[in-house]
Amino acid sequence: MRNLIISLCAVLFGLIGGAVLMAATGHDPLQGYKYLFEGGLKNSSRFGDTLATGTPLVFTGLSVAFAFRTGLFNIGAAGQMLFGGFCATVIGLNVDTARPLLLLMMIVAAMLGGAVWAFIPGLLKARFNVHEVVSTIMMNWIAYWTIYYAVPAYLKAESVETESRLLPDKATLKSAFLSDLFGGSYLNMGLYIAVIAVIVIAFIINKTTLGYELKAVGYNRHSAEYAGIRVNRSIITSMLISGALAGLGGLAQFAGNGANIQIGVLPTQGYDGIAVALLGANSPIGVLISALFFGLLYSGRGFMNAMTEIPPEIADSIIAIIIYFAATSVLMDRLITRIVSRRRASAKAGTGTGGPVSGKEKA
Repeated sequence: MRNLIISLCAVLFGLIGGAVLMAATGHDPLQGYKYLFEGGLKNSSRFGDTLATGTPLVFTGLSVAFAFRTGLFNIGAAGQMLFGGFCATVIGLNVDTARPLLLLMMIVAAMLGGAVWAFIPGLLKARFNVHEVVSTIMMNWIAYWTIYYAVPAYLKAESVETESRLLPDKATLKSAFLSDLFGGSYLNMGLYIAVIAVIVIAFIINKTTLGYELKAVGYNRHSAEYAGIRVNRSIITSMLISGALAGLGGLAQFAGNGANIQIGVLPTQGYDGIAVALLGANSPIGVLISALFFGLLYSGRGFMNAMTEIPPEIADSIIAIIIYFAATSVLMDRLITRIVSRRRASAKAGTGTGGPVSGKEKA
């Protein structure tokens, strides 16, 4: 309940901050928010696009949240997402088989690609205590330059050197049923995979021995080791799962929302996943809701700009303010705790003064 209050406060402060910025630039905040939310929810097509925009964020948010829950700070979701999407694209362009089997192979390839990219930071953390923030950031840029070289060398499109060939329809997550259901939006089967991932991760964290051990290592590494848990193995396992989730985000982005992979672009969804995880309080269900909310903001900002000429950067600023307050959740938690403690103390003091008179007071 407290995490929910903190998340709602972060959203509220973000919206207030956005309103102040709109007013300061000479625009009507109420009109701005009207078109912002209409841009993502006005009709079934826009709502479908909002869901599609939020889908990769579900995976990267889960990736970061899972690492957080196990005591790790995975900043490498962008690189893991990029490499996982690249591996899935390689399979999609070079394997010719029935669509269900091809999509399954692409899902596995994306998970393995992301997991491999997260394995190195996990190993460095477990064996040499290299901080995962440093190593995952470095892996992001290694992924960036690897893709920058590999796509033109092996997957280059016929007329454009900066992107890969388009995936055939059977190698994408596109779904005519979902697209028609949501008015021709680009919503795809990635949403199904995202929901399944949320359920699986929630089950692992809350209902399995593996989840208990990983959380124990996150809470106190030395105590977990004293209790007989293999800490180094748990760290590597956590990073592998986190990387696999980010890799699925690459599949959703490059074979779902798009149909090819471009060079010179490090997916922003990887870094946005940190904000999604913070706002979702590192809970799988919270991450799902948070990702869809961010998808709404990203989908609606263009419509807001078209209808009111409010700069789309205002929406980015709203997101930044929300991230700031979500990141300071510890301070907000302390503030809430202090307020609750004072109220309880006041209630006890009031009860004490209104209670029965003691024997000494009678005397």
